[in-house]
Amino acid sequence: MLSAASLHYPPVLRHSFVETQSIVVLDFGAQYSQLIARRIREQNVFSVVLPCTASLDEIRSYSPVGIILSGGPCSVYDKDAPTCDRRVFAMGLPVLGICYGLQLMVHALGGKVRAADKREYGHANVEIIEDSRLFDAIPKKLSVWMSHGDEAVELPSGFRLMASSPSAVAAIQNPEKKMWAVQFHPEVHHTQSGTAILRNFAVNVCGAKPSWTAQHFIDATIASVRQTVGNGRALCALSGGVDSSVAATLVDRALRDSKGPSRLTCVFVNNGLLRKSEFEKVQQNLRDKLGLHVVAVDASQRFLAKLKGVTDPEKKRKIIGNEFIRVFEKEARRIEREEGKVRWLVQGTLYPDVIESRSVRGPSQTIKTHHNVGGLPAKMKLKLIEPLKDLFKDEVRKIGRDLGMPEDILQRQPFPGPGLAVRVLGEVTPERLAILRECDDVVVTEIKRAGLYTKIWQAFAVLLPVMSVGVMGDMRTYAYTCAIRAVHSEDGMTADWVPLPTEVLKTISNRIVNEVKGVNRVVYDVTSKPPGTIEWE
Repeated sequence: MLSAASLHYPPVLRHSFVETQSIVVLDFGAQYSQLIARRIREQNVFSVVLPCTASLDEIRSYSPVGIILSGGPCSVYDKDAPTCDRRVFAMGLPVLGICYGLQLMVHALGGKVRAADKREYGHANVEIIEDSRLFDAIPKKLSVWMSHGDEAVELPSGFRLMASSPSAVAAIQNPEKKMWAVQFHPEVHHTQSGTAILRNFAVNVCGAKPSWTAQHFIDATIASVRQTVGNGRALCALSGGVDSSVAATLVDRALRDSKGPSRLTCVFVNNGLLRKSEFEKVQQNLRDKLGLHVVAVDASQRFLAKLKGVTDPEKKRKIIGNEFIRVFEKEARRIEREEGKVRWLVQGTLYPDVIESRSVRGPSQTIKTHHNVGGLPAKMKLKLIEPLKDLFKDEVRKIGRDLGMPEDILQRQPFPGPGLAVRVLGEVTPERLAILRECDDVVVTEIKRAGLYTKIWQAFAVLLPVMSVGVMGDMRTYAYTCAIRAVHSEDGMTADWVPLPTEVLKTISNRIVNEVKGVNRVVYDVTSKPPGTIEWE
């Protein structure tokens, strides 16, 4: 989680709730950092990922009962090796180092780390040789997942070897100083008893209480929003997806007076980048099924004019983010004239949006700027409320169920904030959008017909800027290529491509080339994340 200043945020409700405890994960650039947080949260203990450069004040603001140092791609002896404030080791809190975190702990506290003679990547066997609270009720021999090219060769004073692999130090501890570290990755599924190890750290070592529940989050967030907004009014940026719908419902509960209407106005903007018939369907769902006060604004021409000639994905996202805010500010002025002052803007930003969008404050790279995070303008008149910004997608769905929201809304597949702009590769034009809408409608229809919609994280079409020769009715064609994408995921941070049944793919392909004028070729994307992202741009 980044501070407002680090992303040039406008004033913001930084914490959507008040936690009395957390496990803070300091990120040193590991691809698995978010998985560490997830495994801790699975124990009903709140966990947050902060960049390794986070200040002690920022760390303390989350009321930590323990610190985890993540893995990372660097060597601790590199000139620009990522590090953290060394006072983290003197906070008196339990600290667990993982992979690079072990090496940093050793290096920072007076031990020695060097390039290993034999690197370890993938499965490895580990033997526990000393009792430890970290390994309580854990088998003495484990199959684990390693990913390192360096090794600890001299331990700091007071540290003891806990476990070893055939070629390296596998785990160390200094219980007197409340420090433990493992060279392997307990957060991944490939590590035997990995979740139990993290549970031991969070619950047995740190003494965290399993109080992180959906109802606790709802109660705390509603109380926090009420206190922050007071008697004021708020707008909510609605997309019709799970995230913004849950955020709107949650804030609506907080701002709905017992004897009057809600002080939340939901604004649903047609940016010209929506799917087929979505503008009408979403309005109906939000009003009829959720009882929200929805104002629909057709700003499609405004957005498409700004996107004309733009091909760079990052520029698209930033343009869309800026235009959304300007539309909301214009709508806020209208509502102020009719109903009273509006000071707050509610967004359905999720934790993966923040993680992927963050600038290189620590060693982690910016994957892509999400329109509702890094795509926001530097100066805004509205203050932000982002009640879900500490949550992953599956956690948001749990919140929605506890709020009593309809399952058909909660099971809706993710749709990117920039809409079809990041699925039309290259320049976004009305003609290309119209083609993609028809292709996407075929994909979603056939996925639902096959009973796969709720079993797949996302399935959609992408229009490629690739023209190819085809033949239809004995005539030569020269038309676009449509790519089909379907993935499984838990939280959108990692994903595996779905091997759709051949008959489903065959039907989708046949329908697209026969029904969608302008497309004569269909391809299937078999790339996981990483190395690819889920969206193509």
